[in-house]
Formats: sequence, C-alpha cells, structure tokens
Amino acid sequence: MRERILAAATRHFAAGGYHGSSLARIAADCGLSQPGLLHHFPSKRRLLEELLAERDRRDVRAVGGWSEPGGAGVLDFTRRLVAHNAGQPDVVRAFAVLSGEAVGTDHPARDYFVERYRTGVAALAAGLRRGVAAGELRADLDCAAVAAEVLAVMDGMQTQWLLAPDRFDMAAAFAAYTDRLRAAITAPDPAEG
Repeated sequence: MRERILAAATRHFAAGGYHGSSLARIAADCGLSQPGLLHHFPSKRRLLEELLAERDRRDVRAVGGWSEPGGAGVLDFTRRLVAHNAGQPDVVRAFAVLSGEAVGTDHPARDYFVERYRTGVAALAAGLRRGVAAGELRADLDCAAVAAEVLAVMDGMQTQWLLAPDRFDMAAAFAAYTDRLRAAITAPDPAEG
C-alpha cells in the first residue's frame, strides 16, 4: 500500500504541487480514507519527505548505483540518469514542480533541495577532481563550476522536455551536451603536444 500511496502522491504533486494537493484526494486515489493514509504516513510533510527519499533511492538503483566515478565517468552517470528519467515523466514533473516551489523559504522541501544540490555538486566535483588528479581531465578545470553547470543543464533540459516531450528528446540532447563537455574538459594527449 505504501508504494501505491507514493505513486498517487507523485501524480498529485506533479499536477498541483505540494500546496495544491490534499491528503484526502491522494487517499481517495488509493481507495483509502484520509485516516487510512495517515496510518502509513502521519502527515503530508512526511509523505513528501518519503516520496523524495524514495525517488533518490530508485534513481540510484536504476542507473547502477553511485560508485564514486572519477573523471568523465561522472558524465556517464548523469547521462544514464537522464535516460532513466526520460521514462518516468510523472516523477520528473513532480521533482520539477516541487523544486520550483521550494525556492519559497517556507516550503517543507526547501532544506531537501538545498542539500540535494549542495551534495550533488560536491559529489560530481569530487569525481571530476579525481579525473584531474589522474591526468584524464584538464589541470585548470574548475570542477565545482562544471558540476553546477551539469546539474543546471539537466534541470533545464528536463523542463524543456516536460513542456514539449514530442519535440524535445531530452536523453539525446543531454548525451550531445555531455559529448561536447567531455571534449572540452579532457586533458590534451601529451603525445600530440
């Protein structure tokens, strides 16, 4: 039943955001009463928190886990993640709506998104730094800036895809972006120098 509730909450949050969704409608969508839903999730905020945590767990599992890739391997990880996301529009829509709402200082998911971006940039930057240390990537690479750029491009492409899924191939566009980025950040071959 928890899975059914999380799926219904994803659809409702995708359509109406956190503030535009109600526990009563989510419960009804699952064939439950509101007290029945509250048996599984004691509050709307707790439901939101579990939905976001479960989304993160599923995404990491779906793309083969996070094994702290180094160098351009971080681009491969993000590429797999975007390809995975292309198959789950409701989840991506819920994430986009909720992250947009979370710019408000009183949103219950604000801390989650602030931390998610902080740790996402830190993890990608650490992987890029491993590539610099190994000589795979350019020594002058601003790893934190590139990591932030990758996440920003992912989010921007997700928005374009959500607005026009029949005209914008998110997975192909992101793959082309990572190919260009890889060429720009790869260290020159010493044999060619």
